[in-house]
Amino acid sequence: MKILVIHGPNLNMLGSRQVSVYGDQTLAEIDSLLENAASELGVELEIFQSNHEGALIDFVQARAPEATGIIINPGALTHYGLSLRDALAATSLPVIEVHLSNIYAREEFRQQSVIAPIARGQISGLGWRGYIAALEIVAALEA
Repeated sequence: MKILVIHGPNLNMLGSRQVSVYGDQTLAEIDSLLENAASELGVELEIFQSNHEGALIDFVQARAPEATGIIINPGALTHYGLSLRDALAATSLPVIEVHLSNIYAREEFRQQSVIAPIARGQISGLGWRGYIAALEIVAALEA
């Protein structure tokens, strides 16, 4: 079982960007926590981050055929990334959308997700733990 983990724009800045909103864990630390949890669950992860929507789409299109599920934090693309949404929907894989912060308790423009309607579920506001919960959920869906 292979699960894709996709991090969108600006997530490479975690640990130094708005720590009060996103926490102090770096992306590398979150990825390490995910890899440890995946090992315990007996699943393989392929992790990718880009600040470019096209690169995220290329990754989805290239890797989805070998995957059983997708965990994605689309970053700001959450609110307007329609081509990313279409690429995710085209995979027919279960998608779990993750947000470190509670997007519904933030600015109005952040409260709308174009990804949510094609996702199996969304986890918002649990910090890095949301990624672990998403991993457990996707692994259980495919078990």
